[in-house]
Amino acid sequence: MGQVSASSSIAVAADPHRTLEAVADYQTVRPRILSSHYSEYKVIEGGKATDAIPTVVEWRLQATESRVRNVRATVTADESSVTERDANSTLVTTWKVSPDGAGSQVTVTTTWQGAGGVKGIFEGIFAPLGLKKIQGEVLGNLKKELG
Repeated sequence: MGQVSASSSIAVAADPHRTLEAVADYQTVRPRILSSHYSEYKVIEGGKATDAIPTVVEWRLQATESRVRNVRATVTADESSVTERDANSTLVTTWKVSPDGAGSQVTVTTTWQGAGGVKGIFEGIFAPLGLKKIQGEVLGNLKKELG
């Protein structure tokens, strides 16, 4: 199977600079916006992806009852996005922030190399649907966080 991808977006009232700062804050903001699918969240190094110190975080993602992933993400940022790369898999999540009127548009996209065979076909169909639900919850929590 090839690359599998899930993407979700939301408009928030905060300006892009404030929004990107919130998305890149793994120490304070991130733990508050994660959905119940996340557990065992901890910052290993750094804490703010926009700092010169590398940010490394770990969490456990319970995507479905039987699908659990232990993630150890190294986080990088630039002027409009934050990228998480999992050391344990091919999972990459990118948070893009762009101007949207007086506020911002936040798009989160997660990609990974899917399984092969029949399992990969089902993964390519159903995994993005479940992940979009999780992304939607986290983005909704971000919107509330930013007021």
